[in-house]
Amino acid sequence: MKASSGDQGSPPCFLRFPRPVRVVSGAEAELKCVVLGEPPPTVLWEKGGQQLVASERLSFPEDGAEHGLLLSGALPTDAGVYVCRARNAAGEAYAAAAVTVLEPPAPEPEPQSSECPPPPPGTGEGAPVFLTGPQSQWVLRGAEVVLTCQVGGLPEPKLYWEKDGMALDEVWDSSHYTLEPDRGASDGGASLTLRILAARLPDSGVYVCHARNAHGHAQAGALLQVHQPHENPPQDPDEPPVRVIEPLKCAPKTFWVNEGKHAKFRCYVMGKPEPEIEWHLEGRPLLPDRRRLMYRDRDGGFVLKVLYCQAKDRGLYVCAARNSAGQTLSAVQLHVKEPRLRFTRPLQDVEGREHGIVVLECKVPNSRIPTAWFREDQRLLPCRKYEQIEEGTVRRLVIHRLKADDDGVYLCEMRGRVRTVANVTVKGPILKRLPRKLDVLEGENAVLLVETQEAGVQGCWSRDGEELPATCQSSCGHMHALVLPGVTREDAGEVTFSLGNSRTTTLLRVKCVKHSPPGPPVLVEMFKGQKNTVLLTWKPPEPPPETSFIYRLERQEVGSEDWIQCFSIEKAGAVEVPGDCVPTEGDYRFRICTVSEHGRSPHVVFNGSAHLVPTARLVSGLEDVQVYDGEDAVFSLDLSTIIQGSWFLNGELLKNDEAEGQVEPGALRYRIEQKGLQHRLILQTVKHQDNGALVGFICPGVQDSAALSIQESPVHILSPQDKVLLTFTTSERVVLTCELSRVDFPATWYKDGQKVEESESLVVKMDGRKHRLILPEAQVRDSGEFECRTEGISAFFSVTVQDPPVHIVDPQEHVFVHAITSESVMLTCEVDREDAAVHWYKDGQEVEESAVIVLEKEGPRHRLVLPAAQPSDGGEFQCVVGDERAYFTVTITDVSSWIVYPNGKVYVAAVRLERVVLTCELCRPWAEVRWTKDGEEVLESPALLLEKEDTIRRLVLPSVQLEDSGEYLCEIHDESASFTITVTEPPVRIIYPQDEVTLHAVSLECVVLTCELSRVDAPVRWYKDGLEVEETEALVLQSDGPRRRLVLPAAQPEDGGEFVCDAGDDSAFFTVTVTAPPERIVHPVARSLDLQFGAPGHVELRCEVAPAGSQVRWYKDGLEVEVSDALQLGAEGPARTLTLPHAQPEDAGEYVCETRDEAVTFNVSLAELPVQFLAPEAVPNPLCVVPGEPVMLSCELSRASAHVSWSHNGNPVKQGEGLELRAEGPRRILCIQAADLAHTGVYTCQSGTAPGAPSLSFNVQVAEPPPVKLVSELTPLTVHEGDDATFQCEVSPPDAEVTWLRNGAIVTPGPQLEMVHSGSSRTLIIRGCQLKDAGTVTARAGATDTSARLHVRETELLFLRRLQDVRAEEGQDVYLEVETGRVGAPGAVRWLRGGEPLPLDSRLTTAQDGHVHRLSIHGVLLTDQGTYGCESHHDRTLARLSVRPRQLRELRPLEDVTVHEGGSATFQLELSQEGVTGEWAQGGVRLHPGPKCHIHSEGRTHCLVLSGLGLADSGCISFTADTLRCAARLTVREVPVTIVQGPQDLEVTEGDTATFECELSQTLADVIWEKDGQALSLSPRLRLQSLGTRRLLLLRRCSSSDAGTYCCAVGTARSGPARLTVREREVSVLGELRSLSAREGDSATFECTVSESETTGRWELGGRALRPGGRVRIRQEGKKHILVLSELRTEDTGEVCFQAGPAQSLARLEVEALPLQMCRRPPREKTVLVDRRAVLEVTVSRPGGHVCWMREGVELCPGSKYEMRSHGTTHSLVIHDVRPEDQGTYSCQAGQDSADTQLLVEGDD
Repeated sequence: MKASSGDQGSPPCFLRFPRPVRVVSGAEAELKCVVLGEPPPTVLWEKGGQQLVASERLSFPEDGAEHGLLLSGALPTDAGVYVCRARNAAGEAYAAAAVTVLEPPAPEPEPQSSECPPPPPGTGEGAPVFLTGPQSQWVLRGAEVVLTCQVGGLPEPKLYWEKDGMALDEVWDSSHYTLEPDRGASDGGASLTLRILAARLPDSGVYVCHARNAHGHAQAGALLQVHQPHENPPQDPDEPPVRVIEPLKCAPKTFWVNEGKHAKFRCYVMGKPEPEIEWHLEGRPLLPDRRRLMYRDRDGGFVLKVLYCQAKDRGLYVCAARNSAGQTLSAVQLHVKEPRLRFTRPLQDVEGREHGIVVLECKVPNSRIPTAWFREDQRLLPCRKYEQIEEGTVRRLVIHRLKADDDGVYLCEMRGRVRTVANVTVKGPILKRLPRKLDVLEGENAVLLVETQEAGVQGCWSRDGEELPATCQSSCGHMHALVLPGVTREDAGEVTFSLGNSRTTTLLRVKCVKHSPPGPPVLVEMFKGQKNTVLLTWKPPEPPPETSFIYRLERQEVGSEDWIQCFSIEKAGAVEVPGDCVPTEGDYRFRICTVSEHGRSPHVVFNGSAHLVPTARLVSGLEDVQVYDGEDAVFSLDLSTIIQGSWFLNGELLKNDEAEGQVEPGALRYRIEQKGLQHRLILQTVKHQDNGALVGFICPGVQDSAALSIQESPVHILSPQDKVLLTFTTSERVVLTCELSRVDFPATWYKDGQKVEESESLVVKMDGRKHRLILPEAQVRDSGEFECRTEGISAFFSVTVQDPPVHIVDPQEHVFVHAITSESVMLTCEVDREDAAVHWYKDGQEVEESAVIVLEKEGPRHRLVLPAAQPSDGGEFQCVVGDERAYFTVTITDVSSWIVYPNGKVYVAAVRLERVVLTCELCRPWAEVRWTKDGEEVLESPALLLEKEDTIRRLVLPSVQLEDSGEYLCEIHDESASFTITVTEPPVRIIYPQDEVTLHAVSLECVVLTCELSRVDAPVRWYKDGLEVEETEALVLQSDGPRRRLVLPAAQPEDGGEFVCDAGDDSAFFTVTVTAPPERIVHPVARSLDLQFGAPGHVELRCEVAPAGSQVRWYKDGLEVEVSDALQLGAEGPARTLTLPHAQPEDAGEYVCETRDEAVTFNVSLAELPVQFLAPEAVPNPLCVVPGEPVMLSCELSRASAHVSWSHNGNPVKQGEGLELRAEGPRRILCIQAADLAHTGVYTCQSGTAPGAPSLSFNVQVAEPPPVKLVSELTPLTVHEGDDATFQCEVSPPDAEVTWLRNGAIVTPGPQLEMVHSGSSRTLIIRGCQLKDAGTVTARAGATDTSARLHVRETELLFLRRLQDVRAEEGQDVYLEVETGRVGAPGAVRWLRGGEPLPLDSRLTTAQDGHVHRLSIHGVLLTDQGTYGCESHHDRTLARLSVRPRQLRELRPLEDVTVHEGGSATFQLELSQEGVTGEWAQGGVRLHPGPKCHIHSEGRTHCLVLSGLGLADSGCISFTADTLRCAARLTVREVPVTIVQGPQDLEVTEGDTATFECELSQTLADVIWEKDGQALSLSPRLRLQSLGTRRLLLLRRCSSSDAGTYCCAVGTARSGPARLTVREREVSVLGELRSLSAREGDSATFECTVSESETTGRWELGGRALRPGGRVRIRQEGKKHILVLSELRTEDTGEVCFQAGPAQSLARLEVEALPLQMCRRPPREKTVLVDRRAVLEVTVSRPGGHVCWMREGVELCPGSKYEMRSHGTTHSLVIHDVRPEDQGTYSCQAGQDSADTQLLVEGDD
């Protein structure tokens, strides 16, 4: 029988390895890993071979399968390699990660003064600058490598090297490299050379040189690649591969991957020196290429990644690791699983030249299978560069304009992600391109490599188009490297390497390191010492956050659930919360948290609560107010809380219960306001007698007063406030108005700096405050700069008078003109002024009159005439008048071609029932066409429509049928356009199923696959696994209307697979899975049977299964049985049997017969048999003993209760006389205590007394023992200290006693000494040999002995981790640590300073912790500075301790302060030392104590309080002490402006002036006036005025459109809306209109006088409203309204109406028509061809005139032969299908004017 292997469990397996960690000294370091196993493994952490235990700084958190190591406050001594070991019963696994502890960064230097330019790089005080950076190198194994860097900077920077982010001593031992400083470089600066003595393969990596001084840090990197030398010549490819690695001693692991997927193998190797790694495939070494990537991940593992696996990639992959101490192997067998559906012809690798093309080609099994192209993981879409071609089953990808970046792996993918892969190699200057993208963690090193075809060429590296510095670029032969050490987010971007016209690009992405939010503050406490004040203190979080942070303090009233923020504090450890900070009296609790850019810490609640009461204090007090006579005086102050107060005026209490009040009847009025914390008293319209009034305010805890001063109001200009720009047209009335603040105050007008003089054309008036200058009829010469001047202030008006603009009357829209060759084309443009200058342009160029272009002018009409237009005359014409333009597009068509479109034959492919439109464009809109189909003219019907639209002719088939296919012609004269229509059936579509169908069936079940098509008669093909199926008895194909079926009548498991129903244009997919039927046990019916048999006997267990071929398994007591002679298994038809031919009692038990789905249990028991001896029947061999030796004879019965008797040589044996008889269960024992010669003989044990009862005999012989002797001698041994020593010898006889002695003393077994006895071999093992264990070892047996000498060699005590230089500040604690290779004895190492042993000092302590030896210096002094060393008998290490004096620094810096005018500001800082004297300065000027400046210090805290601040006090506040200087910003802001009184509702009469007024809290503030939500802007009718705190809005000549809501806004304050209502003014007509009669072309003037001069009126003619422009001019002179109509037309006859409000006046205008005349006559003679058409055209003097056409004196009538057209003033006669008989004289009669044309016809029929 065999047991299940599942009981053994599974060994530990790391799912996630710990990652290397780099932290700053004092920060927190954490390692995490995830490990699984069964049973769950035990996880231990080790460092330096020693198991780590939890302590205050070290903990091991666990969360399920995740295990961690958390190190708080990391020290430089904590750096090293940490190993995580996981162990359970099934095995052991381990993983390692390095922890690097860095020195904290030096403080940032203070910015240099702008007056002193920074020193050049490498000279003067400044941060380090690399003068020469290290260069990347490519060397062979064993070569010497020298990396040098030179750095400038003062003070001289400290230099050190790192490899791959780790210190050199963490990677190598000291014998492998040397560091050579050179501080005396000829060109200045410090230099540090790294020399690697014999390069090894693991030395490959990135080397970074760091330079650091007090002013900053700099770094530069280089790449080193070490290659294996080519020792052997290239191998013949026909020869079998030579194995370069040892054969495996155990079966490798197996790895399966689907074809086209990636395979990733990872090997984790540890060793020192660092091992060299090689990857092999089937014994051949592997080199990296496009599809095989070899790299080392961040966890230190070596990775081989095979991309897009193919069948040729299968095989045995081996990772071989070796170093000087040995080698190891790890192997895995890769299997590539091929898909069922495969490419018929896969892709092949191709090569191409740069700037050329390559073609990739493959073949799919079915032309309907869709494919997609990829370049590695990027999907390629069809475009000019990537041309994708499908021809049947062939798929091609054509790559144009090859570039270096096109080099790579390309894939073609079918359904189911089935892929074929090929490599594209681009030959060019660049052999090895950059990767598509590179992901780097922030702080890591980024390395980019490029290989070029030619050696020594100079390439260019750039990022996002900007060239990168030369210090990070290196070139060596064909290789070019870019090394970016310690990348940041600013380094991310597109990095490009350019070489001539060739370039390669990669996307560098920098992933940010995840940061944790800061920790909460600690040691929070609440102190309630002072009344109504609580002091809150805390300590910064531990460890302190790496980034800047603030504290956020919140309060909560007891009984409430809401927390409200109080303060945000930076770098403070305490804050005082007064009662002023709470809104209401109550008990308050407080909590605090830490906030940084990485998040917020948990809140920490202060214990207890505090009772706080808000109290009032003066925030901003009263100030003296100075206003002008008649203005309002506003007094205001701000309190710290909301409270009621009282106002006093000249000692008299003002009433607070009224919003407005009066001191006494007829005296000063006032208004009291309170808004939040602000209190205001407004004294309205103060007078001169109120000068000197005293205003006071009193409330609990506050008392303040101020005085009122009133000045005589000076004159100032109310309107306009700014310069006014005015524009008028000639003859308009101009009025300039200037409004002063005082009535009848004199003012003088000036024009262009000269005083104006009154005349008829210039009038000056004064009306109260308003001064006016009037120009009754302005002329162009009146333009200029006007000034109204008074008392040194002026208002300015810029007046521009210009002629009225010229407008184009006709045309108003774009005009399109179509004509044929030789026709006359006339373009007409009419303007509203006859003297206007008109210019004509063609295609942007001004035209000039010539023989082919005639320019005409008739009054306001301007014409451009083309007498005989040619196709080249077509284009875009413009008529330009002033700023207006009229556009004309002229198209001249050659009569030789009537059809403009199409030019050639048109082919139309359509699907049945689609709409088809055939379009033909003609050159003239009136041309007639004829449509034919296959030579026969078509007739219009519902199924065929003929459409005509301008020059377009269409034939429309709304629902095309198959029979509509054919050739269609659009014919006109002898031309035609051809259209060929091909109608096909629509493509077949699969209606059902839309998605892939998955079916599961049982064997012999009927499976039906149904597919419904869009067409009933569409054929389909069925495929299974890519091959077309054929109909058989087991596979039936059916068709039922649009449905197609595939039927499997009795499906079998082999019938499963992927089925495809291919309908030509569409396919449906089915996945069928057929499983076998359940296997059942049909007999016995019961599932548990109890059976009893006799033993020994024949036992047979039987059951029947269905189906008959079902497989069964037999089990006994849970274990599967094995066939043997004692157990037989049978199977015949449905019967299954288990037979025990000779059943024994031990065969009893539980037997189970199990199929795949069911099981039956047989409980078998066997009856007890007669007593039998279980021992063999044969007599045992003689038992030989020596005299005195005890003898034990034992036998076992089949039944424990059976009785036996013993006999010796036939005589019964009795108890006693040295014999003992015992019974232990079924065993019977005879014991001879001390044998002698009398005991020799045969001993018999018999069961029962019946004859023939079973018995068992023993033959005992007693003889003298053989002599004892040593067979082999001991061998001398020499071992190292700590190793085990093993001595071995052999004795005879094997059971002889051996005594061990060491240096003559008998050895006793113990923890160090172990004795082993194995047959004749005797072994002595001495564990962990020490020097004292050396001596002689002796083995003694009987009278013989043998000796050997043990020699113990002392083990060297070497330092694995050496001393590091330390920089400390005076008073700090310093720790120096070393780590030895073994645990040395106490005193094995000693500490030195300056080469001498350390003196006795209470501040110096030494300690040893296993391998680690530590020297602690407490409270380091300046005298402690020097060189410290640690030495053993075999090794020595030195380090430099630098101690800098204790520096003065700020613990809590100054903070910026922002206050309002009149407030106070407090600046406070805390220093690191007490008793420091410093100076405060404001804006660079030293401050001294005074009434507004209070300076004090207490301990380490210095405080400055400035009160009564003004706007001019804003600036920089600084504190200077010794070399420390702190600064903060003081910002004093203006008190925000508010609106004291808003505008009021107004109601005015139309034409009057409306004035809105609002009052502000300050004089100097700008307001914005709005109407209906829209901001208002200045205009001649809108004026804005400012009078102290009053702001006025004046609307002159109000109209109904001015009605609405008005409001004013200043800053964030906004007044309530005020409504303006405009009443309509009553107007009556004083002078009525008079009727007029005029001739066509003359002008007419109408005048109407009304009762109001500010009234606007409306003019109408014939019911149509008139507007100025063109022929209409409207003006107003006071009360007179004038209408002028110029260039009258007959259609102007009608009623003229003037309306002003309800008043109205009517008059009649009669226009007499002028006789009709011809302006342009037809040609006297015109020749046309037969069957063409003739066009005669004439232009008359006015549109609408009647024209009569005659032939030979007979008037012509419209019909099919003659067509008369009329367009405006142009009239045309069109003669169709001209025949010879049409020749003759044609006349045109227009009024009294006529013209004749002789028509000549050429050609015949």
